[in-house]
Amino acid sequence: MTLADKILAVHADREAVSPGEFINIRVDLILANDVTAPIAIREFHRLGVNKVFDPKKVVMVPDHFVPNKDVASAEQAKLMREFAYEQGIMYFEAGRMGIEHVLLPEQGLVLPGDVVIGADSHTCTYGALGTFATGMGSTDIAAAMATGDIWMKVPPTIKLVYHGEPGEWVGGKDLILYTIGKIGVDGALYSAIEFAGEAVTAMPMDGRFTMANMAIEAGAKAGIFRVDNKTQLYIKSRANRSYSVYEPDGNAEYSQVIEYDVSDIEPQVALPHSPANTKPVSQVGDIEINQVVIGSCTNGRLDDLRLVARILKGRKVHPRVRCIIIPGSQQVYLDALTMGLIEAFIKAGAVVSTPTCGPCLGGHAGVLAAGERCISTTNRNFVGRMGSPESEVYLSNPAVAAASAVTGRITSPEEISG
Repeated sequence: MTLADKILAVHADREAVSPGEFINIRVDLILANDVTAPIAIREFHRLGVNKVFDPKKVVMVPDHFVPNKDVASAEQAKLMREFAYEQGIMYFEAGRMGIEHVLLPEQGLVLPGDVVIGADSHTCTYGALGTFATGMGSTDIAAAMATGDIWMKVPPTIKLVYHGEPGEWVGGKDLILYTIGKIGVDGALYSAIEFAGEAVTAMPMDGRFTMANMAIEAGAKAGIFRVDNKTQLYIKSRANRSYSVYEPDGNAEYSQVIEYDVSDIEPQVALPHSPANTKPVSQVGDIEINQVVIGSCTNGRLDDLRLVARILKGRKVHPRVRCIIIPGSQQVYLDALTMGLIEAFIKAGAVVSTPTCGPCLGGHAGVLAAGERCISTTNRNFVGRMGSPESEVYLSNPAVAAASAVTGRITSPEEISG
């Protein structure tokens, strides 16, 4: 069995499972946010159930519109907050929260071998920890909150193997954009992706989170890494419960095995209006920008901010560019502050925001007007994703985004770091 098969079989109390089977599985953690939780809560009440199955296994994080941007978002957060207090479930208030997919691993709430479901499509981020994690609709979340299990069709697994040693400015974001550019936004439709190869083995955890996060942009049900020493080191000071590590069988059957040599790839840029519309940064051309967003559940971790500081320290954001930097959690913010990164950002002329998903979904704190262009470290660039349907969003890694903030056009970090 593959890694995904192993985890699902254990949670279905089965010796084995096969792709295409429908199974019921126990869940270890259920997640919802201030956009999706209110729907789940209303559906939960419609079921006639008074209590969630286990308060320790349900988490709610207000990260999309908090601090509340308007009355409607305040009401959404209030509903979620009151339900959390009533049920005794975990709730992370403003000032203690973070972007959910940065926060939960940081808090030790997601561990290897878990099955995690979330009312957010980027729940697949947790696969970096050897977890089977997937997004579901709010009605599914309501049922899981009541029962502690969920039905699922076992997905086939695609194995992606990355060979070689990536260049200095090439990281997890580039590998996953390169992959999506090759296989398309439906190239892994309803499949689990198992990431492998020496390039990802050498990759730090923050880069793995980025790759797992964007598995959904290729249509995947989940994206999973094997647990290794880096994983164990990451969770060593965070885990407060036992966990299980699973390995794929040597004779595991994959629907596809795709291999890439990433030794010579450049930083990648996804042009409008698809994460699959990728080009090496050197081939993008002379494209001026109005805004840069650095952060999100994709690239709002400490390694990302360190990379940005390497570019921005001692330089200035272009006078016609707005540069918005969003640490992924309060802890990331505090660590960046202690390390002097926040000072470097402010001196460069960037805006540093409290943790929020705001600009990624065109919600607040960085919405684009008609005709504006933004280069962003987020994960989606569909029409109207960050504001006006007449705006454009380009996706890149944090180094490219920071270099572009300095020059006012899409720029390789090599151009200004030499």
